[in-house]
Amino acid sequence: MVLKLYNTRTRQKEDFVPLDPKAVRMYVCGPTVYDFAHIGNARPILVFDVVFRLLRHLYGAEHVIYARNITDVEDKINARAAEEGISIRALTERTTAQFHADVAALGALPPTIEPRATEHIPEMISLVERLIARGHAYAAEGHVLFDVASDPHYGELARRSVDEMRAGARVEVAPYKRDPMDFVLWKPSEGTDPGWDSPWGYGRPGWHLECSAMSEKHLGQIFDIHGGGIDLVFPHHENEVAQSTCAHGTKIMANIWMHNGHLQVEGAKMSKSLGNFITIHDLLKGLPGEIIRYQMLMSHYRQPLDWTASMTAQARQALVKFSRQLKHAPKPPAFGDVPASFMEALEDDLNTPEALASLHALEEEIRESGEGAEKDRLLGQLANALSLIGLDDVAGFEERLTVFEKANLAIDETMVQKRIEARLAARKAKDWKEADRIRNELASMGIALKDAKNPATGEIETTWEIAR
Repeated sequence: MVLKLYNTRTRQKEDFVPLDPKAVRMYVCGPTVYDFAHIGNARPILVFDVVFRLLRHLYGAEHVIYARNITDVEDKINARAAEEGISIRALTERTTAQFHADVAALGALPPTIEPRATEHIPEMISLVERLIARGHAYAAEGHVLFDVASDPHYGELARRSVDEMRAGARVEVAPYKRDPMDFVLWKPSEGTDPGWDSPWGYGRPGWHLECSAMSEKHLGQIFDIHGGGIDLVFPHHENEVAQSTCAHGTKIMANIWMHNGHLQVEGAKMSKSLGNFITIHDLLKGLPGEIIRYQMLMSHYRQPLDWTASMTAQARQALVKFSRQLKHAPKPPAFGDVPASFMEALEDDLNTPEALASLHALEEEIRESGEGAEKDRLLGQLANALSLIGLDDVAGFEERLTVFEKANLAIDETMVQKRIEARLAARKAKDWKEADRIRNELASMGIALKDAKNPATGEIETTWEIAR
């Protein structure tokens, strides 16, 4: 099967045909590093991490170039640094390190290239100069603005006419603009604002300009895939297309535009006012990264994702089930063979829900198979498929989960063990009422007991885990 991806630009699935199979190139808009990233930010990180892994699988790791930027100059950053009374550099170094730690805990691979906006100011100035020279931008009162009317294709990515956008847009109306829709490429800096010398005075770049300059430098004027959240289609990605195509005289910026859907929490839009605003950092305090990653993949990337406790429980249960199968594998299998149904799902516009469903079917097949070479082959396929979507070493997941949950829920293990021993004593005395009382007491504390007969001794042994 050929990899098919939904192209926002054409509104249809297309066969993915790289410009150069020896250098497959993808750019994804990264974080603006002024605070901890939230779980809405985690969704594109994980979606495009799976795309990255899939491309590496199909074309070879050495033939895929993934660029994801860091926006480290922006008004939110300036405001936060001033609020904390620290330098902008000190803030962005700290928040970038926080971001790296959080997404690494989710199993995201580092991108091939991670350009920072502040390290590409000469490229941005050069891009602005080209736009002015080609009649697509103009300088006014220390600003440089893109002339939207000069681009007959403006609005094609978002499928909006300029008149419609002008009527419904919230745009800054300023006397130096020729048209309210014109957007800033360069703006003056004053006081403590970061800035650089330019032909238009001391200033800093507009947000949209940054990605156009960085993607061109590292991936070229036209590349294979540009990705991000659905909220970036307009104005950010529309403006990127306008800047890049008008500066270079090209028809397109990227062959395929991919956008993931919104994320909400328990059916509501995530917001601080509703008290449901969750950062990756805080979520990781109560959940291992594997569960968060699996839960993100349970919904198709283009659909809205509702982050619910019930989905978290399902993700935990699925990983425990896979872990129990894989810990019996005779040895870690070499990466390679994966189920055909799993690959078909991934190659059909990254259909991760269908891919996960195929793994549950595979797990049932493993349980029904006898011991021997065929079971080992199926276990290898399961491990390989999970690894391909960023879930490595699932064989050890249940053991790590137990350690994590005991540590993070601050459970007194000595007390639990004493209650288990008291319950076993009650069972031996056939005091079933007391045994049930102890089980219920522990259950009320979030502890689930599991009884199993030791085949060697015939004695009942009890273990415990955190109930979910």
